[in-house]
Amino acid sequence: MQDTDKIEAAAFRRLLEHLDSRKDVQNIDLMNLAGFCRNCLSKWYMAAARDAGLQVDYEHARERVYGMPYEQWKAQFQTPVTAEQAAEFAKGKPV
Repeated sequence: MQDTDKIEAAAFRRLLEHLDSRKDVQNIDLMNLAGFCRNCLSKWYMAAARDAGLQVDYEHARERVYGMPYEQWKAQFQTPVTAEQAAEFAKGKPV
């Protein structure tokens, strides 16, 4: 089990590195294509911490996933959602 945890942790770090290298990919794009985004990963990180008996707040979790404070990432890299992106997102939401 310990080896599995190491492998999964390494894969998670690799995913974060990949997302960090693709700041051009917006959360709305991730949501529309894969059904999750950086904020989802932050919530999963926070839930995993809670399951392990640790307290991690949402802002700390987002900073871990985004590699910087969320507001900074948002100001530097987030672009406005287009009408097409919003329509695609609405189409994919459960009723």
